[in-house]
Amino acid sequence: MREIIFDTETTGLSPDEGHRMVEIGCIEMVGRSLTGRTFHAYFNPEIPMPPEAEKVHGLGDAFLADKPLFGAGVEDLLDFLGDATLVAHNAGFDMRFLNAELAMVGRPAIPMGRVIDTVAMARAKFPGSPASLDALCKRFGVDRSHRVLHGALLDAELLAQVYIELTGGRQIGLGLADDSADPATSTGARPRLIPSVQRPHRLPRPFSASAEELAAHAEFLGKIKQPLWLSTR
Repeated sequence: MREIIFDTETTGLSPDEGHRMVEIGCIEMVGRSLTGRTFHAYFNPEIPMPPEAEKVHGLGDAFLADKPLFGAGVEDLLDFLGDATLVAHNAGFDMRFLNAELAMVGRPAIPMGRVIDTVAMARAKFPGSPASLDALCKRFGVDRSHRVLHGALLDAELLAQVYIELTGGRQIGLGLADDSADPATSTGARPRLIPSVQRPHRLPRPFSASAEELAAHAEFLGKIKQPLWLSTR
């Protein structure tokens, strides 16, 4: 199973208000193992960066001025995504921006049916507990000491580790899958399990008590004073 863990940085909170995506970072995972393949790109939003957004990710107008427009990198991005399942934290936010950018360049939207939201997973797994990426990194012991500002690729790398923990941790397979398979060349087929051991058929053994055993049991019960099962209360 191929999955892409991704994150975006934007100029604001809603594409409906004219805000744009300025960065996307993607991490490839196959069979719940990181392959080392990534996709990372900055985009010129063609609008000024609001100061409040720049404080979050540190991406200002001067830095983004020479970056390509989204349309120039859309084919590379879509090629990397392929038909993989997408995983994002608060996925609705990232997908609104990604699909808004796709619409601007005449490309079809990616359906939410392809997307896993780790916020929803965390809230279902830990009801009432904080579900932010920082809180989940702390819960699972994921090192985030190098996260001074938000960054799409860095946050995707952290989320990949959190996602592994949310889906059962690194020991989920318990050695049953075929470890000889190369994740980078996986065809998406179900993993081959260890073949079952063939054992000789044995007839079922009787477990009913003999007459002597029943008599011994009755004699033992007769020695118990005021047994609860004979109480008239």
